[in-house]
Amino acid sequence: MKLYREFESQEAIDREYDPVRRVADAQAVIEGWLARSRRVLDRVEARLGIPFGPTRAEYLDVYPAGSGAPVHVFFHGGYWRRFSARDFAFLAPAFREAGITLVIPNYALCPSVRLTEIVRQARAAVAWVARHAADFGGDARRLTVSGHSAGGHLTAMVAATDWPGDYGLPAETVRAGLAVSGLFDLRPFPFSWLQPTLQLDWREVWELSPLLRLPDGGPPLTVAVGGAESDEFRRQSRAFHEARRARGLAGRLLELPGLDHFRVLEELERPDSVLFRTVAEAAFGGA
Repeated sequence: MKLYREFESQEAIDREYDPVRRVADAQAVIEGWLARSRRVLDRVEARLGIPFGPTRAEYLDVYPAGSGAPVHVFFHGGYWRRFSARDFAFLAPAFREAGITLVIPNYALCPSVRLTEIVRQARAAVAWVARHAADFGGDARRLTVSGHSAGGHLTAMVAATDWPGDYGLPAETVRAGLAVSGLFDLRPFPFSWLQPTLQLDWREVWELSPLLRLPDGGPPLTVAVGGAESDEFRRQSRAFHEARRARGLAGRLLELPGLDHFRVLEELERPDSVLFRTVAEAAFGGA
C-alpha cells in the first residue's frame, strides 16, 4: 500500500525527510550555529524577548540596523519541534551590516501546541512587526520575510495571509518572501517518525499545506533549496514554485548546487551569496 506518492513504508519516507540522517556532520554544523549565536548575543546590540502575544513562547528578538532601516523577519526551522529564536542570532551581523533590521520570532513548539497554533503565532508576529516597526527604528513599508525548513513552511503560510481580512492591515504588508528548504506538502508527515511529536490530523494536513492552499494573491516569493538535499526536498520546492506560477503568483526558484539542508541556511550569513542578495534587493528595491 502506498502511503504517500510512491512511498510504501515509514522507513522510505524517513530517508527522504530526515536531513540529519543524510548529512554526516549535521550535528557539528548545528553546534556551530549555536556557538556563533552565543558570541553574537555577547557583542551585538539587540532588543531581546519583546512579547508579541499572550504566551511566554511568543516573543521577538530584534537586531536594529538604525533609524528607517528596512525590516526582515526570519522564521527558524527545526520541524516545528526544536530550537528557539535565540539559536539563530548568528544571522544578525550580516543583516545589520547591510543596513537591514533583523527580527527573529520565537514560537511555541510541538507537541505542546498544534501546528495550527504555530502558524497563527507566525502570522501574529509579522502583524506585530508591521504595527510596531517604528518602535525600534524600522520601516514597516519595507517588510520582508524568510524562513528555513519548517520556517520555510511558515514563510509560505505568512505569504498566503489575508492581511486586510484577518488583521486589518494593508494587503501589501509583506513586500517579498524567501522560503528556504521548505515543507510545502504535509501529507508525508503523518506516516513519518515526526508524527508522535507533530500529532497532525488530516484537517491540518490539508489546511496547512501551502501547496494545497494556494492564495489568489500575495507578495513575490522566492523558493530556494540546496542542490545536495534529498530528492523529496528538491521536488517539494519545485512543485510549490510551479503551482504558484501556474496560479499567476510572482516568484522564482533557486537550486543552489552542492549545498545540503543545513549549509544552505548559512548562505544568509554571507552578504555576497545569492540568497542574501535576494533578501537585500527585496528590502531596498523601490525604496
